[in-house]
Amino acid sequence: MERTRQLGEESVGRLLWKFSIPAIVGMMVNALYNIVDRIFVGRGVGLLAISATTVAFPIMIVMLAFGLLIGIGAAVVVSIKLGQQNKAEAEHILGNALSLTVIVSVFLMVLGLLFQEPLLLLFGASKEVLPLAKEFITIILIGTLPFGIGLALNHIIRSEGNPRIAMLTMLIGAVLNCILNPIFIFGLHWGIKGSALATVISQLVCTIWVLAYFMGKKSLLKLKRENLRLSGHIVQQILAVGLSSFLLQLVSSVIMILFNQSLRVYGGDVGIAAIGIINSIVMLILMPVFGITQGAQPIIGYNYGAGNYERVVRTLKLGIVAATCVTLVGFVLVQAFPDQILRVFSNQDERLITIGSPGIRLLLLVLPIIGFQVVGSTYFQAVGKAKLSIFLTLSRQIIFLMPLLLILPHMFQITGVWISGPISDFISTGLTGLFILRELRVLRQQQGAAKLELSEVS
Repeated sequence: MERTRQLGEESVGRLLWKFSIPAIVGMMVNALYNIVDRIFVGRGVGLLAISATTVAFPIMIVMLAFGLLIGIGAAVVVSIKLGQQNKAEAEHILGNALSLTVIVSVFLMVLGLLFQEPLLLLFGASKEVLPLAKEFITIILIGTLPFGIGLALNHIIRSEGNPRIAMLTMLIGAVLNCILNPIFIFGLHWGIKGSALATVISQLVCTIWVLAYFMGKKSLLKLKRENLRLSGHIVQQILAVGLSSFLLQLVSSVIMILFNQSLRVYGGDVGIAAIGIINSIVMLILMPVFGITQGAQPIIGYNYGAGNYERVVRTLKLGIVAATCVTLVGFVLVQAFPDQILRVFSNQDERLITIGSPGIRLLLLVLPIIGFQVVGSTYFQAVGKAKLSIFLTLSRQIIFLMPLLLILPHMFQITGVWISGPISDFISTGLTGLFILRELRVLRQQQGAAKLELSEVS
């Protein structure tokens, strides 16, 4: 238990650095390979292929949502159990997480393959884009199982106190994908199918890697056959804690559909390609923020479970400062070089610059404050306050962004699509701030009560 003990004893700043940097490196590489995917597809197949991957993206977000439902849910509960020195229960959670992932992944694969065409049409595919989108998503859906297992179990690797291995998982998949993509697209001329196949093969290798880790000697927690049998109370804990991340991704899929449908009306297939590229850039900027939250999660979860609230507050504050610095840098770069960023993906159609350049500037207008919103809402998940975490993570999407996307495009056409994002970001960040201030007061009171009790005992 030496590796987990550091979570309660080592300097918070050093711990956050140690846990966040591997997560940031791994997630940045993943974001980069998504960008590289789109660059290869755009330059090797064409702008319509970028539109095809964009209309297929909501299906991939649903796959991600279920992976995070189980992975983050299990990881948070594992961190809390390890903080309570309950290793046996943590291993039971690990086994249940694997079984649950297998069941859900097979179900999603079958459902997706059966209904892919009507779904792609719903998501904004034109008749020109539909054949390419079907080629791409069919292969991605076949790889649902390795994608789900690799994603879910990698979160648990980090939560047991081994962020370096979790980083290597992502690095292996990302590097392999970057190698296979140009070989399949340019060397073998497999087009958009080659891009999808490169992704699936990379995910399969990652799955083999994480399974080998939990069955090897280096892991604190072990995969055991007796823990694979699903237990109702464990499944309930996993789903309750992971629900906020799941709903956030699920709603993100709906939001993506609304973006696609509006942009198809006001920008055509080029408009859909533009939002696909912009989303890749947004993910590149936000991946370090997500890495910071993933690094902070086991520190917050462990110390909250151990009743050390002073370290919880310190971790939260450091996470917010670091995340804000990242989003501020991203904001400056996007506002200064929008045309150059878009031309990296494709210079075949000048309409991409005409539509995408004002789009990326407007959509990311309040980017500097997003770091606070992400870290703040994720904090409540890390301490097991699932309902509040769900409310905060969904406030931006459902309460604010969705109505704006339904109303503003009718009033301001494509400009209305772009400005919906910053308006909702601004309001939801203010809401998160109110709850964080209240939580800080509660934690200080609890810490004061704990110190008073200790002094009375001594």
